[in-house]
Amino acid sequence: MLAPYVATGWWPAVQAQAELLERSGRPEEAITLAQPYAETGGCALEFFARLLARHGRQDEAVTLLSAGVDDRLLATALVDVADAAGRHEDAAVLLAARIPDQHRCDSPWCCRGLDIDTAIGLLATVRERQDRVDEAIALLRTRHGTSFNGRDQLADLLARHDRIEELRSYAASEYLGHAAQRLAEMLEERGDVEGAIAVYQQPGDSSLHRRHGTVHLAQLLARHGRGDEAIEVMRALADSPGGAEDWIVDALCTLYADHGRSRDGIAYLDSLNRGSGGEEEEWLFFRMRLLLMINCGLTDEAIEHARAHPDSDTWYAAWTIAELLADAGWIEEAVTVLEPHASANRELLAGYLIELGRIKDAVALLQQRTSEPVTPTPVWSGTFSTEPPV
Repeated sequence: MLAPYVATGWWPAVQAQAELLERSGRPEEAITLAQPYAETGGCALEFFARLLARHGRQDEAVTLLSAGVDDRLLATALVDVADAAGRHEDAAVLLAARIPDQHRCDSPWCCRGLDIDTAIGLLATVRERQDRVDEAIALLRTRHGTSFNGRDQLADLLARHDRIEELRSYAASEYLGHAAQRLAEMLEERGDVEGAIAVYQQPGDSSLHRRHGTVHLAQLLARHGRGDEAIEVMRALADSPGGAEDWIVDALCTLYADHGRSRDGIAYLDSLNRGSGGEEEEWLFFRMRLLLMINCGLTDEAIEHARAHPDSDTWYAAWTIAELLADAGWIEEAVTVLEPHASANRELLAGYLIELGRIKDAVALLQQRTSEPVTPTPVWSGTFSTEPPV
């Protein structure tokens, strides 16, 4: 099945076939297949080097990746492969050479290629793996920022090495709240739930810190059987000035649903809707209403409401309505709803076609190219945020 795609030279297909060969106990064939593509660099070279390293050719992999160390992806792979090869210092020398003394980036887009903050973070990883923890900490303290994708490298390092007082001090000043989150996680892991709660109750230096901290506090309370307290915490946040952002309301409604209080969630959404001056409820909020209605056993009414909404003929509404229908066991009806928006909902529609035994139709659908632009998800122009739920 993959062969025709591999024959075109399409890298994703080549990678998929190489992975199949490796899993089948044929690593040399996988290496032979991937090698020509590695010459183009980028993700193909990263895959090839890691493949070599997994099969006893670490030194060769280090050599290949060293030549591409100015690429962030390859530099990250180099640190991992050098670790497996016991060549930490070789990687450290290359990374240190890319950290000039007189310059620090003021944003992630400052330098092209391997930015300095990333080089510092990778070098800190190498030093930690060499058990040179103090050096790793000192390096990270020179960075413009240590947070990435909701995690803070310095906070994680301090937690791994039980440097709790240093972590407390860092959490008190770290702007985004990621260090406070790691401290609370560490305390919770040790059974100190009240200590973790106290961390999240500390006022942060930014609204972002405070809001994320409140959501994490509610989730912590819910994990420990204190659902009503969690709902109170989230409700207070949502009711605060500017607090009714979509991701916050989503978290609140999820708590209502998870703790058997879906009708209270609907009542809360009603109060928001009354405050909107009678305008039609935005789809992002309306979708939450539908899920709460289903939790109340009102599936038929939810589907009827969804079909009557002004956005019901959009691709994103079709996705939600189809899922409601499918959850109710009406797969054919779900397919009917999705078919006019097939290009935007291709994978979901294909899944339902497979459930109906229409395998050929599903394959044909997935082979089609996108022929029409996808209408963007509506963005509220008022107080709602486009930030995803935490």
